[in-house]
Amino acid sequence: MSTLMTRPGRLAAAGQWMQRHGSVIRGIQWVVVAVYALLIVVPAVMPLPDDSAHLWNNLTLAAQFVFWGIWWPFVLLSMVMLGRVWCGVLCPEGALAEFASKHGRGKAIPHWMRWGGWPFVAFGITTIYGQMVSVYQYPKAVLLVLGGSTLAAIVIGLLYGREKRVWCKYLCPVNGVFSLLARLAPFHYKVDEDAWRRSYKNGEHGHRVIPINCAPLVPLRNMKGASDCHMCGRCSGHRDAIALTWRAPSSEVVQLGDKQANVWDTALILYGLLGIAIGAFHWTASRWFIDLKMFFATWLVDRDITWPLQTNAPWFLFTHYPEQNDVFSWLDGTMVIGYILATALVYGTALLVLMMGATRTLGRFSSVRLHHLTQGLIPLAGAGVFLGLSATTLSLLRAEHVPLWWASDVRIAILAIANVWSAWLAWLVTRRYSEHFVRRGLAMLWFIAALAVVDSAWWLMFWGWASK
Repeated sequence: MSTLMTRPGRLAAAGQWMQRHGSVIRGIQWVVVAVYALLIVVPAVMPLPDDSAHLWNNLTLAAQFVFWGIWWPFVLLSMVMLGRVWCGVLCPEGALAEFASKHGRGKAIPHWMRWGGWPFVAFGITTIYGQMVSVYQYPKAVLLVLGGSTLAAIVIGLLYGREKRVWCKYLCPVNGVFSLLARLAPFHYKVDEDAWRRSYKNGEHGHRVIPINCAPLVPLRNMKGASDCHMCGRCSGHRDAIALTWRAPSSEVVQLGDKQANVWDTALILYGLLGIAIGAFHWTASRWFIDLKMFFATWLVDRDITWPLQTNAPWFLFTHYPEQNDVFSWLDGTMVIGYILATALVYGTALLVLMMGATRTLGRFSSVRLHHLTQGLIPLAGAGVFLGLSATTLSLLRAEHVPLWWASDVRIAILAIANVWSAWLAWLVTRRYSEHFVRRGLAMLWFIAALAVVDSAWWLMFWGWASK
């Protein structure tokens, strides 16, 4: 019998508990669904809070704080600490998608849905559209963006798959981000391939193997790493070959990165997390954005072109809340889109050039090596999104007069840890391609320059523009 199953440690036992208590997990999921529905639906039909409202006495502000101050930042952190436990145990969208597919038509998954670029495209579109409608500030925008995504997940579930999370696997806007961050998790469900082969003859615990349903469509026999696994525990103990196991946090990126490497992961890291996301966080604090908007507004007025300055766009296209003195003109909305895309192009391309330089320094240029080395940026990319989302947390706390003297030091600490972690991953990856110390050191100079480029973005947002 597999050594994974004959001497189970506490972690493996935790996985077995999850397998035996699936009904408890389903119950937790439905509680989260109810809370989620309450937080996105009720505030959308309530009046917007006035100046006297506080987090503790206004559901709209409380929901805003829960979603953008706690929920999303710490979901991202949980991916690094726990793998995709959020997806398998708590995510309301995943639970609804799977439930819908159980009662749906069960059609075959179409070829177009399997396109590898959807995680990048969906992340980009959702992030930019969220900024167009000010999703962090207004409950109707939350209902439109998050509720629309949930509705789409249910529809896809009703149409495709049978008891599968087809939406989560292919179209979820954050699936790609979660997949990248989960590669850093310190444990995963490990498959003992020898035990799996023995189960064809010996069965499971000496009995016939009972099939299980892997809702996120992971090929269990060949499962390696934690990037696709939703950590729901259903497969724990399957064929006496699968157990929840500790691993080095660097192992998946370093050892499997060349096999997992692909152009869409690289695009999501460089142009998504380190491009589009930075632009989405930047524009509200950017002095350059204000200067550019004033330049274009003056240019339009001088030429008697006034329609771009009108504020008649509907709220579901561009932010439109006159009672809050928050209205986007057509110029404002276009500038937001343009600024985010320009930021993504500048930062993403600069980072791509630096990563190509590091790749070439290690030897003959290889796209696999490029994609593999780029995965070293995952810790810093994840830390940046966490810091960007936590800016909303701090803004809400500041409005409640909570002392935030510690915020700057915490941000510096997070960036420092992420930089060291990324550099360490890159150093280990370079060892896969060269034993020559000097060559690896030169490649690291390129990589450290890439880290500096990313750090410059957060310096501008939190210290550079704030000091002017």
